[in-house]
Amino acid sequence: MKLLLKLAIAALIANTIYRVGHEYLSYIKFRDAVRVAATSRARGNEELRFRIGEIADEYDIPQDIEAIEIRRADGRVIVHGVYTKAIEVVPAYRYPWAFMWDVDALAPTSTEVPPR
Repeated sequence: MKLLLKLAIAALIANTIYRVGHEYLSYIKFRDAVRVAATSRARGNEELRFRIGEIADEYDIPQDIEAIEIRRADGRVIVHGVYTKAIEVVPAYRYPWAFMWDVDALAPTSTEVPPR
């Protein structure tokens, strides 16, 4: 009986680690994709906000595009966002996990190659 209880607890812990880890990896991939989008050439703030919304859909991230802050200063693009996702940490219990992300990327200047 003691062994079954230990196995059940170990299974719950493994399940929680898997589910939280999976969501954290999605968060990392999403943030990296936003960084790539922010460094793309000729993107205005609204176009970038729309692209971030598309990226969020690709990674199943519940990001509200109206909650995304975009600033441009000194040749940099600074993007900030936050979202909450319910993660089932144990069966039948979902915990609202908040993810906050920031991207500070260099704004592209010119893609022209000078003649030699």
